[in-house]
Amino acid sequence: MSETFRALVVEDSESGQTANFRDLTTADLPDHAVLVEVEYSSLNYKDGLVVASPQKMARTTPLIAGADLAGTVVESSDPAWSAGDRVVVNGWGMSETQSGGYTRYQRVKPEWLVRIPDAFSTRDAMAIGTAGYTSALCLDKLDNWGLAAGSEVLVTGAAGGVGSIAIALAAAAGHTVVAATGRPETHDYLTALGASSFIARAELQGEGRPLGKERWDAAVDSVGGSTLVNVLAQTRYGGAVTACGLVEAPAMPGATVLPHILRGVGLLGVDSVNAPQALREAAWQRLARDLPSATLDSLSVVEPLSDVPRLAAEILDGKVRGRVVIDVTA
Repeated sequence: MSETFRALVVEDSESGQTANFRDLTTADLPDHAVLVEVEYSSLNYKDGLVVASPQKMARTTPLIAGADLAGTVVESSDPAWSAGDRVVVNGWGMSETQSGGYTRYQRVKPEWLVRIPDAFSTRDAMAIGTAGYTSALCLDKLDNWGLAAGSEVLVTGAAGGVGSIAIALAAAAGHTVVAATGRPETHDYLTALGASSFIARAELQGEGRPLGKERWDAAVDSVGGSTLVNVLAQTRYGGAVTACGLVEAPAMPGATVLPHILRGVGLLGVDSVNAPQALREAAWQRLARDLPSATLDSLSVVEPLSDVPRLAAEILDGKVRGRVVIDVTA
């Protein structure tokens, strides 16, 4: 295959790292066993950092940005995959140490691939993307902890990609969802996804008490920082909080062991990048069961690849709601 195609490539520069559109051929792709014709990628907070931040976020350069992709296998030297298979890839270091999905074609390792459930199109798979798949990992982990049906679940960063789908999944599981957001204008949107009540983001930020009033049974947190500290301090006895992001900060200022040793609250880390295949497949099965395409349509928009640099800056500024699907052909 000798045709050229456009890709968004992260390169080192005198000012740090920059992302630039380049014309490539398949000869420029990694030497992996499966060639995928990419139809869609998506915009995640990590993509914003890699594309719009001057800091060196990509640990290997040059590489193609885009933390996930969905498309169709073109050719494979691995017997597990055949031409025509519809596949999704989330994580595995794409956009950080491995080339990712902001391209028309990509070569990937066979163990990275997950079959797209029949319930979803490739566009649906990227309306879910890394953010939605991470949400499903969080809900699965809370189930494994023993979260009872009908529990009260807090979701921080509620209007973001992880938060939006976490609300929909938690509501589908029969939980009462409390949405934490700093954007009151998103309340109608979040209510439609399944949120029952709201808490202002600022109420969870800053220094709080080591133990606060018990307010929720569990939480999905994509924010980190002081927000996570305050969420833990207000989780009911025996509850658990899944931590999957650091939008506010990676540090937890003022954290103590008191929620853990006096209330038995669990802090459950969720890794979406290197999660084993069994967890990935279970997460996608949950998404196929509990997340209708109509819901995906309501929380996502499709934007062209050419707009990724602008969108990357907007997601870092907190201006993106829900999920942004990237059409890599446009």
